[in-house]
Amino acid sequence: MTWREELQQNLTTAKDLEGYLKLSNEDRDKLEAILKIFPMRVTRYYLSLINWENYENDPIFKMAVPSIRETDLSGDLDTSGEHSNTKMRGLQHKYHATALVLTTQECAMYCRYCFRRRLVGKEAQEETADPASVAAYIISHPEINNVLLSGGDSFLMDNHAIEDYLDRLTKIDSLDLIRFGTRTPVTFPMRITSDPALLKLLGRYNKEKQIVVVTHFNHPHEITPQSTEAVRLLREQGIIIRNQTVLLRGVNDDGKTLGKLLRKLTGIGVLPYYVFQCRPVKGVKSQFQVPFKRGYQIVEEAKAQQNGQGKAFRYVLSHPTGKIELIGPAADGNFLFKYHQAKYDKDQGRIFELSLDDDQCWLGEIPEEKGT
Repeated sequence: MTWREELQQNLTTAKDLEGYLKLSNEDRDKLEAILKIFPMRVTRYYLSLINWENYENDPIFKMAVPSIRETDLSGDLDTSGEHSNTKMRGLQHKYHATALVLTTQECAMYCRYCFRRRLVGKEAQEETADPASVAAYIISHPEINNVLLSGGDSFLMDNHAIEDYLDRLTKIDSLDLIRFGTRTPVTFPMRITSDPALLKLLGRYNKEKQIVVVTHFNHPHEITPQSTEAVRLLREQGIIIRNQTVLLRGVNDDGKTLGKLLRKLTGIGVLPYYVFQCRPVKGVKSQFQVPFKRGYQIVEEAKAQQNGQGKAFRYVLSHPTGKIELIGPAADGNFLFKYHQAKYDKDQGRIFELSLDDDQCWLGEIPEEKGT
C-alpha cells in the first residue's frame, strides 16, 4: 500500500468514529454539525496512539477528534494577519528575510487547534502557490534569504511537486536554506519511512542547499518508534530538524509534561525551536488557550529540566505586527515582551511592557514606543 492509499483509510466522518466511541443520536448530530464547519481527518496511525479506556482525558484524542467546544466561534480565522501579507497567490512576505509559501491545502491529519482552519481541507480564497512564480518573486527580492514551504503540510505534495520547488529554489544564490513545514513525522511517519524516493530526493538537493524540516511534536506520547525512525532517516540525509510546540490546555499545559517532551526531542535529534502561544482561532480559542501568566510558569518549569540544547527555544506568539517573545514579569508586576521578528522596521528588537489580566491569553493592539 502506498502512502497515498494509506491516507484513504483516514477517519473523516462521525460514522467512522462509531467503532471507537459510543455516540448517542444527539452526539452524532452535534459532531456532524461541527464537521460541516471544521472537517476531520485522522490517520489510523495517530488514532492508534489514543488511550481509548480514558479517551476524554487523552491528549492525542483532544488534538485529533472534534470537541463540542468547537461550536464556540468567538475569535478570528486569521489571527496573525496572513491575508494582509499575501503578495501573490500562495506567497506571504511578512518578514524581510523570509518568504512563506502555501504549497498545498492538504494535511495528513487536521489538528483541532489549527490556526489555518480558513483554508486547510476546504476551498479557500487563498489558493496554493505556483513554484515558478514563487521562484521569480524571490529572485526579485534579494533580501529574502530563506523560504518556508508550508501549507497545509508540505510533505503532502507528491515527490515531483517537491522536486519542482527544490530544483528552482536551490538555484537561487540569495537563499541560505529551504525549510519544509510538516507534521508528517508526528501524525503520519510512513510518508517518510515508506518512501525511499523522497529521502533520496531530499538528500540530493540537501547537498546543494541546506534543507531544514520544521515539525510539530506537542506531547511525549507522539514520540514513538515510528516517529523516531522518520526523524532518523531524515537526519541521515543531512537534514536539520527543528520543532515548534503549541502550548495547549489539556495537552501539555504543565511543566513536567512539556519538559519531558523537550528532553525526549533533543534525545532523538530534534531541537526545540519555539513554544507558541495558542492563537485565538474560531473553534480553538475556548478549548486550547492557556493564559500568559500560567504559560510563562509552565515554560520556565519545563526549561529548568533541559540541557543547553533544550533551552534554546523561545516562548512566543505570532501577532499581526510580528513574532513576539514573552520575556517575563518586570519589577513593577507588568510583563515584558520583545519583538523577536517584526513586520515593521520600527519594531525590530523592541522591548515593551504591559499589564496583563490573570486570564489574558492574547495581545490586542501593541502600544507605540514612547516618543514615536
